[in-house]
Amino acid sequence: MRVLIVCSGNKGKINPFITEQVNALTKKGIAFDYFLIKGHGFSGYLSKLRALRKKITENSYDLIHAHYGLSGLLAILQKKLPVVITFHGSDVMKGKVLFLSRLAAHRAAHNIVVEGSFGQRLRTQNFSTIPCGIDLTTFYEVNPIRARQLLGLLPDQPLVLFTSAFDNPVKNYPLAKEAIQCTTQQPNLVELKNYTRQEVNLLMNACNLLLMTSFSEGSPQVVKEAVACRLPVVSTPVGDVAKLAERIKGIHIVPYDAKKIALAIDHILEQGVRLKENEVIQEYDNEKVADRIKTVYLSIIKNAS
Repeated sequence: MRVLIVCSGNKGKINPFITEQVNALTKKGIAFDYFLIKGHGFSGYLSKLRALRKKITENSYDLIHAHYGLSGLLAILQKKLPVVITFHGSDVMKGKVLFLSRLAAHRAAHNIVVEGSFGQRLRTQNFSTIPCGIDLTTFYEVNPIRARQLLGLLPDQPLVLFTSAFDNPVKNYPLAKEAIQCTTQQPNLVELKNYTRQEVNLLMNACNLLLMTSFSEGSPQVVKEAVACRLPVVSTPVGDVAKLAERIKGIHIVPYDAKKIALAIDHILEQGVRLKENEVIQEYDNEKVADRIKTVYLSIIKNAS
């Protein structure tokens, strides 16, 4: 089986959750190529249709797996191969992008959503709910003191890891900053930006908790990665985090209120404990997620033959 991944290349690199998923599927005997889209908006993506068709003509593929709605829309415009689209969250929220995502979902051979409610937003019943998995060989428990030593961090400074770059508007940094200012312990808020995956693992082991104040999410990778590192989480009720919190003690769901977020942060800092080992996170192992996606691929190929 040979699959063409269609996704954005605007950042100069592919999102890690895509490459890690592909790596896990490669171990299952599937071959992959990438078609990276460099362009913005519908017109920017549409301008790559000729190049996509050329890529398909010059190679032999069984199907296309597109990530995000606009990539999916481009992919379904070619007529030769069946298309699987994974919707991650920002592509199903509102406005023109949601409209275009619905068009793509209607034409796709099958859709994958990382959070179950996305199927309703897309107005389709042709979907499977498969959250993105995490690489448990990359994210695992390390002694916090050792992690701080390796990163050159002070051993006793309270550290709160923010879920993204401070300048990402969806992540709602202003609320996180206000909450930190309301705490009694005044921890340092660490920006998650420009780190390797291995360094992120060390940060998650070095910090006291993860703080998510996002306006919207799908099935946020960073929360699952934190749990794999046994890092407590304070999060607004976005994506599937609340569902995860029902199964994992140590994920604290808070309203969009700086003082209440501060109380949750102070509580975790005062307790000074990390999450207990939890088998739930094993369900998100990329190896198991890859098995589910491979089943989707095989079904699509069978139906297309």
